[in-house]
Amino acid sequence: MTYVQERAAAPARREDPADEFLRSFGRQIKLFRERAGLTQTEAGKRLGYGEQTIAAIEQGRRIPRPELIEKADELFDAGGVLLAMKKEVARTRYPAFFRDAARIEEEAVEFHAYAVMAVPGLLQTEEYAGTMFTVWRPRRTEAEIDQMVAARLARHKIYERKPAPTLSFVIEEAVLQRPFGGASVLRGQLEHLLLTGDNPNVEIQVMPTSVTDHACADGPFTLMTPRGGEQVAYLGAQGTGRVITDRETVRGISVRYGILRAQALSPAESLRHIEKLLQGEL
Repeated sequence: MTYVQERAAAPARREDPADEFLRSFGRQIKLFRERAGLTQTEAGKRLGYGEQTIAAIEQGRRIPRPELIEKADELFDAGGVLLAMKKEVARTRYPAFFRDAARIEEEAVEFHAYAVMAVPGLLQTEEYAGTMFTVWRPRRTEAEIDQMVAARLARHKIYERKPAPTLSFVIEEAVLQRPFGGASVLRGQLEHLLLTGDNPNVEIQVMPTSVTDHACADGPFTLMTPRGGEQVAYLGAQGTGRVITDRETVRGISVRYGILRAQALSPAESLRHIEKLLQGEL
């Protein structure tokens, strides 16, 4: 069989379940809008959006922002039906492989991450996140990039939660020297790390490139503990990801993370290290 024949015989790409969910949600918005006696143009004006945006949402081609859903529920007198699906709609912004992890992250009381290639998403600035999605190959469209950046920034609400969760990060030194997006983007990112590191519930540690005894050469990982639940691990790379719940596997990863923290610079030393990077002293 030739390559062309193999391609033709290959099964079609499986549709993301989120696509049908968005179409279903769009149909509900349309039903409530029509019941309220409003056209797409009228609804758009009162919601602060254009007719094309309303049409795209009703057709499931665009993910509505949380504030639009809130306004639509009130304007269409939906009685909270649309509001009830706000969180699930927001999760469709994430890649399919990350959604399970996103659900756990939303209720995590502990979050720990080890980063080897880029600044962790929960610490990224908007400019840095935009660069990360822009440099990816194959290229993404501007609309896709905007959607992914919005989803990443929405995760930052974890810092606003009360009671505040405990967060810690171990970041390889090389990550803080890699100028994704250019010097100004990196500088803004380093400044943001200093500001976030002042949060009493956040600890950022730098793993020096010079260390000779390193507990993890297997790549990045995240550990999360949901409220009332057991700790889980998340492994993500190359556009894939999986949540690990097996106790022994998670325990092993947790042990390695503890050793990594002991091998890295302390949180105070790490912030001083980042300051030196900003001042060009390293």
